[in-house]
Amino acid sequence: MSGVRMPQPEEIGEEVVEAVAREIQLRGLTGPAMMFLEASRPYRPLGCQAMLFFDPVLRGVFGGELADVQKVLADDSGIERLMERLEEIDDEGRWDA
Repeated sequence: MSGVRMPQPEEIGEEVVEAVAREIQLRGLTGPAMMFLEASRPYRPLGCQAMLFFDPVLRGVFGGELADVQKVLADDSGIERLMERLEEIDDEGRWDA
């Protein structure tokens, strides 16, 4: 109608995944984040409730965009995309000899 294209949920998710992955990388926590995400695989159903509990801490890390972050981390595919992106970022930072 007005020519303005609204982003699709998948696109928003990718933007949030990228932002979270970059924030983790900037803080130097790529390795620990990958280990935590892998180790927490059996406990993912409890993740949404834990995010509500740790809301104040998470807001300090991610700022006011926590609702989008929660949507990505509440979904198994979102976590998998985050892990893949963290691996890609880690590989980008390495130099070939």
